[in-house]
Amino acid sequence: MNKEIATTFAALSDPARLAILDALTRGEADATALVDPLGLTQPTVSHHLKVLERAGLIERRRIGTRRPCRLSPDRLAEVTGWLEQLRAAMERNYTRLDNMLQQEEDTT
Repeated sequence: MNKEIATTFAALSDPARLAILDALTRGEADATALVDPLGLTQPTVSHHLKVLERAGLIERRRIGTRRPCRLSPDRLAEVTGWLEQLRAAMERNYTRLDNMLQQEEDTT
């Protein structure tokens, strides 16, 4: 696993950050807009946004004094690709195990 994917999973491990990502699926928002729905303080939301940004899960931009955030699909595509490789490897392993067990059963 590469470092970026590990950082992404670490960022996804926090329920507050998952809630932020869920909120951002409904559209762009800044930290102030996320405070009330999540029941978190402004500094806590800002901290979580920084973690998500470092992990590449969100993008932030400046519009005057506002810093709206939105989801960044690129990192999720990398994670999805990695998970697909893992799923395929596990499927191959289970297929080999099934074949081996079937051969064992056929010989008894």
